Amino acid sequence: MNNNDLNRVKKEDPFLIQYQSSELRIASEFLTTWLPFLCRDLCHNCSKALSDRIHSLDPELDGGEREFANLVENRASTSENNVDSGSMNDNCDNCDINSLGSWKDAAETNSMGSWKDGTNGGSEPDQEASASSGLAFESHLAETPSPRMSWADMAQEDELEEEGEEEQRKVNKQVNDGVNVLKEESSVSKVVQKPVLSREEREHMRFMHVRRKKDFICLEKIKGKIVNILAGLELHEGIFSAAEQKRIVDFVHRLNEMGKKGELKEKTYSAPKKWMRGKGRITIQFGCCYNYATDKNGNPPGILQNEPVDPLPHLFKVIIRRLVKWHVLPPTCVPDSCIVNIYEEGDCIPPHIDNHDFVRPFCTVSFLSECNIVFGSNLKVVGAGEFAGSIPIALPVGSVLVLNGNAADVAKHCVPAVPTKRISITFRKMDESKHPFGFVPEPDLQGIQPLPYDAEKPKIFKSDGLAKKQRVRREPKMDGREHGERSDARSQHHYPDSVCATAGLSSG
Repeated sequence: MNNNDLNRVKKEDPFLIQYQSSELRIASEFLTTWLPFLCRDLCHNCSKALSDRIHSLDPELDGGEREFANLVENRASTSENNVDSGSMNDNCDNCDINSLGSWKDAAETNSMGSWKDGTNGGSEPDQEASASSGLAFESHLAETPSPRMSWADMAQEDELEEEGEEEQRKVNKQVNDGVNVLKEESSVSKVVQKPVLSREEREHMRFMHVRRKKDFICLEKIKGKIVNILAGLELHEGIFSAAEQKRIVDFVHRLNEMGKKGELKEKTYSAPKKWMRGKGRITIQFGCCYNYATDKNGNPPGILQNEPVDPLPHLFKVIIRRLVKWHVLPPTCVPDSCIVNIYEEGDCIPPHIDNHDFVRPFCTVSFLSECNIVFGSNLKVVGAGEFAGSIPIALPVGSVLVLNGNAADVAKHCVPAVPTKRISITFRKMDESKHPFGFVPEPDLQGIQPLPYDAEKPKIFKSDGLAKKQRVRREPKMDGREHGERSDARSQHHYPDSVCATAGLSSG
């Protein structure tokens, strides 16, 4: 069945219209896993009908899943050969009246609905966010593109939401009980049985697969001396799973809707009018109010200590704990504020160095789409959303860019006009002398310690931090060669008074 067939099925069955294709695929994957249990005591015809119904939800079922489904059908066929035709007909009649019909009814009234509710409900941090920040979240969740999530990703959602651990344990127990039943009933269950890992084991496994690059190089002449302006720059990939990214993006969209409705404090939410290309990205600030430029009251750029904003939501504090525990940020520099940037196509951030009201290092997490960030000691604006600089670096979806040292204080950075929608969250720690009046440290952000694992093991870095084509202009007199993608095949761009390269692949 192709996508046209799937669309036809959805039109014929009004129940399926309310679900996105990605949700139907996840349902198909789940039900296929449970197919041996669902088909137990059913005749071959009913088992096949049930299997076909499940397959119709996902026309692009993976080969492994189809092979597994075929095993189930073969098992049903073998069972059918062991009974006489009379009893088979009786069983089939019974299946038509009860088993298959009951399954369909249950799926339409309970099972499928519970699955969707459980997925969405389990991934929305309503209780914890409101408990920490006092924000009254709306029940409506803005629609966002739903990437297909593996069951490994979905199981890992509890790592980003500690409040849901008890519920997750109950779900895991139910799944394990079901797997044990399957194991006793049929050898086919060996295909679906998976090792059960503790949370610590899963966290260790994911931690060891994080890709970390820390050897960026861009040499420029600064006050007569050759300086690596990218010293202190780090790029981390694999910190957040696809399911966790979706959860964060959905939450940001909820915050955006709240801001539009006036449910956030005045200085928390800002949505300037797009008076020209590249101007007008939405910002949502938590922890402190940052003034980007001298305002009408004469306040200079920096933290406005007398302007209240909403406190950090619980979900963002969970992210901060992840960043510190997973060796992305040091425990001596735990963020206590953040700024959410919501970009539409064409939005940008002009060249700047982050204000020293915030201590170093700080970091930015990227969501929804990849874009470039451009570094250079002398960035130039050449048009609306277009900048000339020494070196563009790609920011993959879900990656964390850490700025420290020269990368934070010598080189300026900017984000050229983005090619499509993007969300970024910048986490920073305020200088203690700049804390807002009445500031109280978050109790659950105190005493965080990194995991006791070695993050220095070499790993292959997928993106190598190389920039993709975007509205970036490099300085003239380049030799046009691409950056090297391996440490044994390096090349360099040449600029006036500068030499820039991404030096090989690195570990953390």
